[in-house]
Amino acid sequence: MATANRPAPRVLTVLAATQVSPNMRRIALGGAGLADFPAGQQGGYVKLRLPLSDGKTAVRTYTIRAQRADALDIDFALHAETASGHAGPATEWALSVEPGATIEVGGPGPAKPLPAGYDAYLLAGDMTALPAIAVNLAALPADARGHAVIEVMSDDDRLDLPRPAGVTLDYLIAPQPGLQPQALSEALAAREWPQGSVYAWAACEFSAMKALRSLLRDERGLGPDELYISSYWKSGLTEDAHKVVKREDAQGQ
Repeated sequence: MATANRPAPRVLTVLAATQVSPNMRRIALGGAGLADFPAGQQGGYVKLRLPLSDGKTAVRTYTIRAQRADALDIDFALHAETASGHAGPATEWALSVEPGATIEVGGPGPAKPLPAGYDAYLLAGDMTALPAIAVNLAALPADARGHAVIEVMSDDDRLDLPRPAGVTLDYLIAPQPGLQPQALSEALAAREWPQGSVYAWAACEFSAMKALRSLLRDERGLGPDELYISSYWKSGLTEDAHKVVKREDAQGQ
């Protein structure tokens, strides 16, 4: 349903499904419903209204990995093996949907790009943040410096993401996401802190986010203008339950 500030969801058609890596599946959405979709939304997000077996709908938030005139690419981290031990509705939909199927899509919501003018950039995230990190790395100027660390589920999930020559990229392997919440923060802490002004961007599982926030904000002293950090999910919780925990955490900061 549309509101004064939120347009009604549009109906998009599945154009193709591609396995990007063993645990990342790309769904291309397009069709007539994309005709008036605003341009320049790569890195922003949409709300997918996923059908459930009981006839209800689950709403899940996903990054726009790429935007073309006729399609949006949405990458799904296939979290079938997690600390909670089961796949969610988004994973199930991405694995089973076929070209020609339709889905209601809300949005778009704004991207969280890396601001210009910093001497170095640090990026950290798990597979749910990999699409946004990829967009941000590709948008950096050619002379940018920095480091990115991404947690993936297997060696074959490592992607050679386009990025400036001065930005290094490391991958951590975590076959069951959510079981090693300290891994990303420990990987960043082990590297030499960059010289000059630093901007950090991080998004991942809730407990991992808290560890990164402790490192980047509390230990390294990055302020609100130097740090974007968010939890995209929480191990063992649905998206709705995660929103409650996320809101409570924000109120306590």
